[in-house]
Amino acid sequence: MRDYRSEKAAESYTLVPTAIGTCGLAWNDIGLTRLQLPEARAADTEVRLRRRGALPSPAAPRDDIAACIDRLIAYFDGQRVDFIDVPIDASALGTFDADIYRALRGIGWGRTTSYGALAASVGAPDAARAVGVAMSRNAWPIIVPCHRVLAAHGAMGGFSAYGGTMTKQMLLTLEGNGLDMLPLFAPEQ
Repeated sequence: MRDYRSEKAAESYTLVPTAIGTCGLAWNDIGLTRLQLPEARAADTEVRLRRRGALPSPAAPRDDIAACIDRLIAYFDGQRVDFIDVPIDASALGTFDADIYRALRGIGWGRTTSYGALAASVGAPDAARAVGVAMSRNAWPIIVPCHRVLAAHGAMGGFSAYGGTMTKQMLLTLEGNGLDMLPLFAPEQ
């Protein structure tokens, strides 16, 4: 039997204190492999981050990851930050998820879209539910800003991070949006 795990690029990780709690980031030679939003305690964040992959002990981030960390801290301090250029290792994604994530990365700070509009933007107008499934698998929240995707008519929709839709609402509010004033925009092409 083939051991596929040994063929994956080696990963490193670090924990990052932010204004909303401790985040975790993991990366390999290609880019960021995941970002773990804060759990109730820093130890819980680390457990969840490590559960998603066999990681060694924490490591000092290389320059591009350190720059991402600086922006992540600024983001949670309420500063307008863009993560479009942060390298991610999307090599394990299927074509649909990769297309959705690429389109979603074009939804900037303070903007939102709907599951249906995001599906239509990649040529799959009847795939709103599939977009929701793709969002639930997103390994890079904030970097791939799934919190900016809403259900029809501006309803909140789901959010799979700790705290669920309360966390999603907090992120939208941080970006200057309140649920009652969320305009829907199609992704920028």
